[in-house]
Amino acid sequence: MDYLPFLMLPVAFALMFLGVQVAFAMMITAVLFGLGIFGNRVIFQFIEKIEDISSNFVFAAVPLFVFMGSMLEKSGIAEKLFEAIHIWTRRLPGGLAIATIVMCIIFAASSGVIGATESVVGLLTIPAMLRYKYDKPLISGTICAGGSLGTIIPPSVVAVVMGPLANVSVGDLLYGMVFPGLIMAFMYIIYIYVLCVLKPERGPRIPPEPGDPDFREKLWITTRNLVPPLFMIFAVLGSILFGWASPTEAAAIGALASVGLTVLYGRFAWAGLYEALIKTLKITTMIMTVLLAGTLFTGVFIGGGGINTASILINKLHLTPWMLLSLMMLILFIAGFFLDWISIVLIFVPLFTPLIVAAGFNPVWFLILFLIMIQTSYLTPPMAPAIFYLRAVAPPEITIRDMYVGVIPFVSIQCLTLAIVIVFPVLVTYLPSVMLNFK
Repeated sequence: MDYLPFLMLPVAFALMFLGVQVAFAMMITAVLFGLGIFGNRVIFQFIEKIEDISSNFVFAAVPLFVFMGSMLEKSGIAEKLFEAIHIWTRRLPGGLAIATIVMCIIFAASSGVIGATESVVGLLTIPAMLRYKYDKPLISGTICAGGSLGTIIPPSVVAVVMGPLANVSVGDLLYGMVFPGLIMAFMYIIYIYVLCVLKPERGPRIPPEPGDPDFREKLWITTRNLVPPLFMIFAVLGSILFGWASPTEAAAIGALASVGLTVLYGRFAWAGLYEALIKTLKITTMIMTVLLAGTLFTGVFIGGGGINTASILINKLHLTPWMLLSLMMLILFIAGFFLDWISIVLIFVPLFTPLIVAAGFNPVWFLILFLIMIQTSYLTPPMAPAIFYLRAVAPPEITIRDMYVGVIPFVSIQCLTLAIVIVFPVLVTYLPSVMLNFK
């Protein structure tokens, strides 16, 4: 057996911990080991991988979804959404936090870009929750967990990247994540409500105020502020789920609709469009560069016999399929403490998926479990991107300790969702089987 490819992982990790950016760490490792294993012939393999990435139609959805999120961030639509949701939840225990989760669900269904969602929602909801004396860890956990829903609620940029790497339809993944994503979001809301009923000081009810809108005014505000964004969501998700458009075509529809919404609300400005385009360019360049680096890395790993060696080693361990799955989930959970999502996807999807298929598991079901574990990585320190996003927009009185304490219950809810989906695979497989004759 050839164990040389397995040295690629510690070398790449060592470079990352030394401060080398993820993309360059993986590229350097791929080049060094590629030359060592294949010699100059590795150049032809690299050229083939570059062509595969650049010609893959599915990846065109990435900049389009990123642009949707950027336009929604720049347009001020978030303020109108929050107003439309909050007028119905304000009298509930923890109503502001519940409205924050609902708003994150809508943003997640509008665009799979997590950083944009969390930044916009944080800037909008933190001042309101602080004003009504909400518990700071609850504020932090709500925004971090709600912002991370973009991973598991379609459309998801992570799913768009993951599908081609695993040779699985992106459409199947988007169908498969609908129920797990909604279950997780619903459990967030239940947790907040129960917590604030038992401990009202954590999220007090907002008392009636002069000038509160009556029922008819609430309906008008909701119709004006909520219905147009919901039409945009339907244009994106509906066109995918009903088979009218591919994920890439639906992303183009959503990008156009996001511009249309800014015009409809009178928020369109050429300067805002320019800023959204620049942000889209930066984020897309980062994602595609890391994606290319990861593809070169996994190409050398697989070509050097890494997958075959891993299969032989696992067979020698005599693991049952369920033990193998448990081991993989544990590895992904631990990796989330140290690596960002794209590194986890690029390293472990090509490594784990063939082994899971060989063990007799449904690959789409496994990838949804993979997505849930990626979502935990947004909240688990020391990497915890969601906490970094929140730190950038939170006032000084919300400390890092508040954030770390606040995310713990939501990580537990994510793990509970993982257990539910493991026990009930039909939550993933039902929609693909009905809508796409998935087997």
